[in-house]
Amino acid sequence: MTTARRPLFVSLVALVVVLDQAVKALVRPRLDLYESLSVIPGFFSLTRVHNTGAAFGLMNSLDFPFKAVVLALLQTAALVGLTVYVAMLAPEQRLTRTGLSFVIGGAIGNLIDRIIYGYVLDFFDFYRGGWHFWAFNVADAAINIGVALMILDMLGVGRLYRVSRTL
Repeated sequence: MTTARRPLFVSLVALVVVLDQAVKALVRPRLDLYESLSVIPGFFSLTRVHNTGAAFGLMNSLDFPFKAVVLALLQTAALVGLTVYVAMLAPEQRLTRTGLSFVIGGAIGNLIDRIIYGYVLDFFDFYRGGWHFWAFNVADAAINIGVALMILDMLGVGRLYRVSRTL
């Protein structure tokens, strides 16, 4: 990655981390664990949950010594790999670079939680009737947006953008 591209990448990562941590700082003192505040009745609430596992609560119910440390180390290794990968991307791969910026920012936001608290704070709770989507946070949303951008680039949307700019 050229040095001209790094500030945008770093700024987007930092923006995601700051936004994630700021929203979590607002939620922590206002909601107790499992407390719920209805925002749109029957559809959306703010519900505080602690994810001690991986994505989508995987391994949440597993308990083993140093679980938070093991997960933090795995997250750190993945972050290092993603950062090396984004640095190797061609300059014209803007959509993938942007997507990875969202993913890395989200992963850092959740890693901060895991290191400081031993869990990741989730609170966006979408549901209908008895069905609930997994609770998530700003960092999780950023990761999903980033993955969607990378998929769009793989489908050729990024190439279409580059072609239209040269016309």
